[in-house]
Amino acid sequence: MEKKLATFLGSERLGVLSTCGGQQPYASLVAFGATDDLSHLVFVTPRPTRKYANLVTNTRVAILIDNRSHRASDFRRAMAATAVGTVHEVRKARNSRLIRLYLEKHPQLEDFLWSPTCAVLDIRVESYYVVERFQHVTELHLR
Repeated sequence: MEKKLATFLGSERLGVLSTCGGQQPYASLVAFGATDDLSHLVFVTPRPTRKYANLVTNTRVAILIDNRSHRASDFRRAMAATAVGTVHEVRKARNSRLIRLYLEKHPQLEDFLWSPTCAVLDIRVESYYVVERFQHVTELHLR
């Protein structure tokens, strides 16, 4: 499952990040990168956003990544992975492996990443919940 999940995360570019502020959940589309060992997911967001404010007050997050094609065949063929963990801000440095990983996958977002208003965030993944073939669920616990 680890190899299959690594290939899957390497091929997908966007995920839906779930945060919680107060008593209200909030979902955001984010571009992400994943480490080869699956233990970290990195994304970038502007600080003056609801998403960032939620992350400052509650570091617990989930992110859903899927490969659906919006066809009926998705019920048999699509794969979805939910990663659950905690997030923290990463210091911006050109030699950061997480920043290099993110920019390798999303070179068009380099100006966005280096903007002084943006934060680089690292999700330390605790578990993945992978759904295939509509209802086949596999759990992968890292921590």
